[in-house]
Amino acid sequence: MLTLTLSNEDNVAVARTALAKDVLLPEHRGLACRSDVPQFHKVAIKSIAKGQPVIKYRQVIGVALTDIAAGEHVHDHNCGMTDERIAPATKAKTAELPPDIETSFEGYLRADGEVGTRNYVGIITTVNCSASVAKAIEQYYSQAEVAGRYPNVDGVIAITHGSGCGMNKGEGYELLMRVCAGMSQHPNFGGVMLIGLGCEVLQLSALLDALPDDVRKRSNTLVIQEQGGTRATIEAGIEKMAVLCEVSNTLSRTPQPVSKLRVGLQCGGSDALSGITANPALGRAMDILTSLGGTAILSETPELYGAEQMLRARAASDEVADKLNDRLAWWREYAGKNGAQLDNNPSPGNKAGGLTTILEKSLGAQAKGGTSTMTDVVAYAQLIRKSGLVIMDSPGYDPVSVTGQMASGANLICFTTGRGSVYGSRPAPSIKLATNTPMYEKMTLDMDYNCGEIFDGEISLEDAAVEIYRTIVRVASGEKTKSELHGIGALEFLPWPVGAVL
Repeated sequence: MLTLTLSNEDNVAVARTALAKDVLLPEHRGLACRSDVPQFHKVAIKSIAKGQPVIKYRQVIGVALTDIAAGEHVHDHNCGMTDERIAPATKAKTAELPPDIETSFEGYLRADGEVGTRNYVGIITTVNCSASVAKAIEQYYSQAEVAGRYPNVDGVIAITHGSGCGMNKGEGYELLMRVCAGMSQHPNFGGVMLIGLGCEVLQLSALLDALPDDVRKRSNTLVIQEQGGTRATIEAGIEKMAVLCEVSNTLSRTPQPVSKLRVGLQCGGSDALSGITANPALGRAMDILTSLGGTAILSETPELYGAEQMLRARAASDEVADKLNDRLAWWREYAGKNGAQLDNNPSPGNKAGGLTTILEKSLGAQAKGGTSTMTDVVAYAQLIRKSGLVIMDSPGYDPVSVTGQMASGANLICFTTGRGSVYGSRPAPSIKLATNTPMYEKMTLDMDYNCGEIFDGEISLEDAAVEIYRTIVRVASGEKTKSELHGIGALEFLPWPVGAVL
């Protein structure tokens, strides 16, 4: 077959390969293409009158801007936005577990009961002014001779940012405080060093007050102005870090239940296959995880616009559904204040990959969350206390979104991409899932799994989901991802920059 039709109710199909004008589509009764259709783009398989909905996934992805004849290429030249939605026919489902599925992984049990998939020692900065000191300490401990003294420590990493001062104690301050507090108690850190300048708005003493007692016990602090300046603080930091590394080096992996896994779900550089291969396969893998008590964290709230009806139908309660409605209302207001609209998305790369509207993109994006119950909706970087599928509010910008997920407690990230994102993260490892085979073969050194084989007919969606789940368990147990092998993740930490800079 030259095309893929996702539902009998759809009036568009996806081109498996580039289709030339006049080529016949035997699966659609010999329908002739009326124009060239790029690979993975949409072709109309039924006539669609102007003003009528364009249907894909059994859902509305747009409205015809002109009369569209069967066989025409359907994209942004003839398909636009609409407020129309179709209520889903099904609600939340409970996954059937495959036989012999892994129910445990090898992780680092922390004193608070959380479990790390890595054993880093972190350096958390309260302000940009302490970033260079933190990086200098990190660089000292990255030397092979020094790192070799602590074989059970994955590394010393500095978590730096560009804020912490020049701000008032409003929304931006509270958000940054949540990020710093969340990262200070991240389960992938065996210990943390907190470094401030001394005169910043986000004071080190306030950060310490926000941390639990057990986290304060496995951390130490430095204030540059009290220490006597840059050089003195670096020297003191190197000395104090040795103690943290020695303690962390005594830790080892032990069998832990997969219910201790919190997986952040991301998609970047999406294409038309994102919602057909990688995202639904990842979603089914998350159904396995959540059925075993684990947590899937779906974010990028602007990219859920147009698919909110799918999530609301799976909410654990009206209260949870209302939380999602409130966040989407906030985003519409926020976008309007900044002269934008939520349907300004997709990006040029998304459109080149065959996505036309934010509705189409969102319907594919929400598939990462699987079909299980939506148990909660939380604020950006808010610690997650419930298992199951949780929405953590965030922008669609990948570094900002993943930063929030890690601060919320994600100890592993799964990242789908169709155009070829090279994103990586620390301290939570990032598994990269390719949506299509051509991109995977071109960028195989960056991709961890090829979901394009689903589209190629080489593997079923269900079997791919099991393989993704098993990849998650292996990575959680210590197997390195491609981005880890490349050393990517040092520059991707980026808290959401909300609020006035004064």
